[in-house]
Order: sequence, then C-alpha cells, then structure tokens
Amino acid sequence: MTKYFAPAAFAAASLFVAGPALAQASTDPTSVQAGTYALETSHARVVFSVSHMGFSTWYGDFSGATGSLTIDPKNVAAAKLDVSIPVASVTTTNAKLDGELKSAAWFDAEKFPTITFKSTSVAQTSPNTAKVTGDLTFHGVTKPVTLDVSFKASGVNPLSKAFTIGFDAKGALKRSDYGVKTYVPLIGDDVDLTISAPFEKK
Repeated sequence: MTKYFAPAAFAAASLFVAGPALAQASTDPTSVQAGTYALETSHARVVFSVSHMGFSTWYGDFSGATGSLTIDPKNVAAAKLDVSIPVASVTTTNAKLDGELKSAAWFDAEKFPTITFKSTSVAQTSPNTAKVTGDLTFHGVTKPVTLDVSFKASGVNPLSKAFTIGFDAKGALKRSDYGVKTYVPLIGDDVDLTISAPFEKK
C-alpha cells in the first residue's frame, strides 16, 4: 500500500506547488504592461496551409522568427509590430519537400533569405481582438496583409521570470501575388496562415 501512496502524494503536492505559478497568466487585456517586447523565438510558430490537389490540406511551418512589439493597452491603435522569419527554417513532414521549398522553384531561400512583416495600422475590434495590417515582404515582393489577432494572456512566465504576453493570429494570402507560382492551381494558390506569438518585455 505504501509504495502506491508515495507517488500519489507526490503528484498531489506537485499540483499545489504548480498551481500558483500557472495562475500568474491573466486573460484580461488590461493586465498588459505598456512597453517594448521581444518575440520569444523558441515558442513562436508560423504555420501555413494550402490545398494539395483538392484531396487534402498540406501544412508546413517556419521557426526561428525574431521581432519586436511596442504596445500600450490604453492606446492599442498605436502599437507597432516588426517580425522577421528565416525562409530556410521552413519544414514539413517530408525532408525532400523541405528541400524543394527552399529551392529557386519555390521560396528561393538563398536569394530571398528573410520574410518580414511590418505593421502599418492596428484596429481594435473587441477588448481581446484586433486587425493588424502590415507590409509583408516575401520572395522579393512586398504587399499588404491583414492579420486577425486574438489576445491570449499576459503575466510572468514561471520559468523565465519574464513578463510575457501572447497572441494568436490568422491571415491569408495568394502565393502567386508574391511570384511563387509553381504548380498553381494544382497546388493551391490560397495560403492560410496560423501564428502563435509570445513576447517578453525588454
């Protein structure tokens, strides 16, 4: 009986210890501290998806994104966002396809090594959401893109001890608008974006 009790007691104790740390995150947008933040690279993710011949949805993502966000919860419209993404970080579940995407036939990571997004306007749509419009530069072409952004939470990260704010965002673009036309329309032209972005206060 004792050998089963000890692990159970340890697990219960862990819940009491972890509880206060996890409770530091607040979903109240007024809890955001005004200031300048750096994108927390290791937990940021940019996922894209396209139709694959109409039979399935094909996914890939980018890692290693860096950037900054300046925000004041009392004046959300004045927020500024600047993000850079290394094109060579593109990855899927298929190593051969990863290589093809980095080649000149697709993203051409050697010639165009970075994707950038620089906000030009922020329109708050609710206490927790906003439309962030900015200039997206990809494959040597710059065009406006609007992201639907949702505030997730803010608070002190219990591991890094940094004050952190997090957002989810969704957007869409046509890859042919950026000169990436390989296999259109066999492989979808419409690209959906899903972004998860935590920022740490500087």
